[in-house]
Amino acid sequence: MLRYILALVIGYLLGNLNGAVCVSKLMGDDVRSHGSGNAGLTNFIRSYGAAHSAMVIVMDAGKAVLACVIGGILFLEHGGFRTGAALGGAAVILGHAFPVFLKFRGGKGILSGLFVAVVVDWRIALLILAVFAIAYFITWYVSLGSVLAAITFSIGFAVLHTDNLTVLICGVFTGLLATFMHRQNIVRLIKGQERKTNLFKKDKE
Repeated sequence: MLRYILALVIGYLLGNLNGAVCVSKLMGDDVRSHGSGNAGLTNFIRSYGAAHSAMVIVMDAGKAVLACVIGGILFLEHGGFRTGAALGGAAVILGHAFPVFLKFRGGKGILSGLFVAVVVDWRIALLILAVFAIAYFITWYVSLGSVLAAITFSIGFAVLHTDNLTVLICGVFTGLLATFMHRQNIVRLIKGQERKTNLFKKDKE
């Protein structure tokens, strides 16, 4: 039981290290005071430009990988690396979405979720990356690509990990959480009010 608690707590605390917030603070600003108010990579790029986003990507990807690796190590002799990695991955996304140290105002978890998938099951990582890329480059809606990727995340784990209930549950939960975090975007997409975004340049003022 202790290893479960450690994997979840460590993962959640690592999730509180939000790249967009940390980097914008270093710039003397707060990304949550701009655009959509979201503490995520898309809003960061819209506000500051893609050239400043590398550290955000490194932080959000790095914390996801670290949470999974630590969780996996805790489970090496008790059910396997993948079980612990899935637990740590689910926890880091929960911490990213609802960070206690940031008054529960976090990001939506797509970038971090991709790297959770890279560690837990690279096949699912490739699949969600492909789904996101296809949807985004056809429509230029980041949110649509993200929602479809999150749904694919859940489906991928539900289909490919029926032999490990912990991994299946963590994978489905992570994808559903990321989908839930996009609920307002989904409403705007349905109403035709969602913004298109060029991830390679800053929004014009």
